Amino acid sequence: LLVIVSAYFSGSETAMMALNRYRLRHLSREGHGGAVRARKLLERPDRLLGVILIGNNLANFTAASLATLLALELLGDPGIAAAPIICTIVFLVFAEAAPKTIAAIFPERIALPSSYLLKPLLWVTFPLVWLVNAIANSLLLLLGVTPKNEKTRDDDHLSPEELRTVVNEGSKLYGHRQDMMLSVLDLDKVTVDDIMVPRAEIIGIDLEDDMDEIVTQIRAVQHTRLPVFQENIDKVVGMLHIRNAAKFLIDGQLSKDALLRETSEPYFVLENTSLQTQLINFQREKQRIALVVDEYGDIQGIVTIEDILEEIVGDFTTNLADASVDILPQADGTWLIDGSATVRHINKALDWSLPIDGAKTLNGLITDYLETIPDLNVCFTLSGYRVELVQIQDNMIRMAKLSEVPITIVDP
Repeated sequence: LLVIVSAYFSGSETAMMALNRYRLRHLSREGHGGAVRARKLLERPDRLLGVILIGNNLANFTAASLATLLALELLGDPGIAAAPIICTIVFLVFAEAAPKTIAAIFPERIALPSSYLLKPLLWVTFPLVWLVNAIANSLLLLLGVTPKNEKTRDDDHLSPEELRTVVNEGSKLYGHRQDMMLSVLDLDKVTVDDIMVPRAEIIGIDLEDDMDEIVTQIRAVQHTRLPVFQENIDKVVGMLHIRNAAKFLIDGQLSKDALLRETSEPYFVLENTSLQTQLINFQREKQRIALVVDEYGDIQGIVTIEDILEEIVGDFTTNLADASVDILPQADGTWLIDGSATVRHINKALDWSLPIDGAKTLNGLITDYLETIPDLNVCFTLSGYRVELVQIQDNMIRMAKLSEVPITIVDP
């Protein structure tokens, strides 16, 4: 009987400490009685361990005393030496190793039912538990250790990297849902200049153009919102929603003055703003599109809320590499890539791992690596990828051919 009692307390100790705290909170919110009691007990682990250790040691020492008396009566004086050996073997196997192993494998099955018994035991033995904890905590203070309960600890709060590990390895989410969760965690690592449409590719309405050209542009445009500027994008005057201009096109009364009346104030954001922050800013400002500026106030590109959502849910195309005009597959297995294509876009489209901690575009990545703007087409290896320059124009690498370098295994 004492072996069984000792095994119960040993298993309960291991099971309580092995419980998944997050699953325990989930079960508690669902009203699971055992989970509620177990969580309450774990709020003061010193008291929980106190009542368990008191019961465990009481059973062990009582059993040892009885075993000594029985051995003395059955074996005489040699029994005094045999009793500790027999007790050690029995309790080590049946009251320690076996129950603790079972409890570690099935912590919920052991801990949650045990909480119904441990709770009243704590009430009954509270004076003794309080005395034991007071003495133990005093000794800890002398050693410079401050006992803390669960309410004051931060051990159970996951960092972003720890949460990433939980989502990646410890969750039941797979496939696209898991990718979306991981993408949300990465939003604070990506800035708007990583995903923006660069300045050279901005499509907008130049008020210096003829009205016929503007009308033709509005009729053919595939975007919902366009910046309106004079001469160049740095002189932007507002953002035009094509829906607002449609009524003038129908009536045939579209003019530059009417166009200006339908524009809204442009919304500017800094280029180093993280996507997580910008998504919140879009929501707070009730905006969907923003002009990205650098530290000098010069416009560098355009970012939309759809661009950020694509970072979470993925691109709205079946094959990004095939749909991109910047990345063209070649018959020999290589890829012809525009120099203005962003490195992150290339990595995402081709599932590559070009370095993204420096330059944003392929042109910038290559020139940073070469530390010069080459005069002639050259070929080299960059981070495990073969790069062949195809076209260099206006001090910029316009086109390059890239391919993965095959890994050759050399026999020793």
